Amino acid sequence: MNDWPQGWPDDNRGTPRYGRGSAGAQPEGARVMRQVRRGPAAPPGQGGYGGQIPPQPSYVDGGEGPDDGYGYDSGYNTGQVYGGPGGRGPAGTAGQTPRPAPNWRRRIKWTAITVATVVVVTTVGTYFWADSKLRREVDLSTVIDRPEAGDGTNYLIVGSDSREGMSKEDKKKLHTGSAEGKRTDSMMILHVGDNGDTLISLPRDSDVEIPTYKGSESGKTFQGSGRHTKLNAAYAEDGPTLLVRTVEFNTGLHIDHYVEIGFAGFANIVDAVGGVDLTIDKPFKDKYSGADFQAGKQTLNGEQALAFVRTRHAFAASDLERTKNQQKFLAALAHQVATPSTVLNPFKLYPTMGAGLDSLIVDKDMSLWDLASMFFAMKGVNGGDGTSMNMPISGSSGGNLVWDKAKVKQLVNELNNDEKVTVKGD
Repeated sequence: MNDWPQGWPDDNRGTPRYGRGSAGAQPEGARVMRQVRRGPAAPPGQGGYGGQIPPQPSYVDGGEGPDDGYGYDSGYNTGQVYGGPGGRGPAGTAGQTPRPAPNWRRRIKWTAITVATVVVVTTVGTYFWADSKLRREVDLSTVIDRPEAGDGTNYLIVGSDSREGMSKEDKKKLHTGSAEGKRTDSMMILHVGDNGDTLISLPRDSDVEIPTYKGSESGKTFQGSGRHTKLNAAYAEDGPTLLVRTVEFNTGLHIDHYVEIGFAGFANIVDAVGGVDLTIDKPFKDKYSGADFQAGKQTLNGEQALAFVRTRHAFAASDLERTKNQQKFLAALAHQVATPSTVLNPFKLYPTMGAGLDSLIVDKDMSLWDLASMFFAMKGVNGGDGTSMNMPISGSSGGNLVWDKAKVKQLVNELNNDEKVTVKGD
């Protein structure tokens, strides 16, 4: 019976068959592709192997038999189906050199270099961005007859009632009114030195003499006549340079730098930092500033903060009580700005810096380093690392607060010599 597939010739029945169900040792592929031979061609008429079965290799225990002389190697003796050692794939892959272990020292080194580069680039970029936003509009070189500079650095910090950039809705919301021009709502001298920093509030109702001065715009010299007025009137009369001239003339203290911030800028800084936590000792209310506070710890937004630092009608001590509240709030604000949640959060830090720098007016010699020094000194003073006080007061005259001349002289001498302040203020 012909067991080949139908239509296939049956002329090779005498040749041993291979494959499933056969006793032949060679794979079926060698039979099917008998026209492909590896070795010398057989003489004519002798068939594949001359009618003889060539010697077969032994596969007992995986051993290799002798060369059959015909160059045929099934590869079955080692299980190498595809010719690779151990049947693991293409030849040579099993002996491939293993990957070297990661060089962690090198990786750490380059990571550190990359991080350091990013920090430096970000810092430099932030510096130039912040420096470009400073409004250096006050020229202290035009101030005449100035006292000699002492040791340390003195800042005159002014909070004005400027309504610059405010809409009618803003003015109504913040209870600022719509008065033209601008006046000073708060004035402080900050002394930064090696023997402790000192913050001195100057009540706006302080009685001072307006000295001879040069007009900031006209350049004309105005002779002093011994005229006395409230300190904030000097600012209203001819702006920052006359205010600096008046403070220097009445104290004998050299002012090195000038910093001013208006209503809107102050409120924007507080809002940008997310509000300021403050503990209020006693409840108070003031229709003029819009203040309405209960006692206890609370978080003040920009509107509430402005009302808090402006209120004076609600207190028996009026302006003296207000200056204490201003110092208290500045301490809380400085602490809030310097917290890691602000400093390490660019989404909070940059808006806070932007709000502050956009609204600050400084002298032409002010650098970012000077501004940072002022900020951290204020933070330290209000945090208990320095002295915080009002200008010593001896009484009042015509509704103006009169400074204690003897104490003021002692205070100025201690500041000029950068000594620890021993004078007490109200």
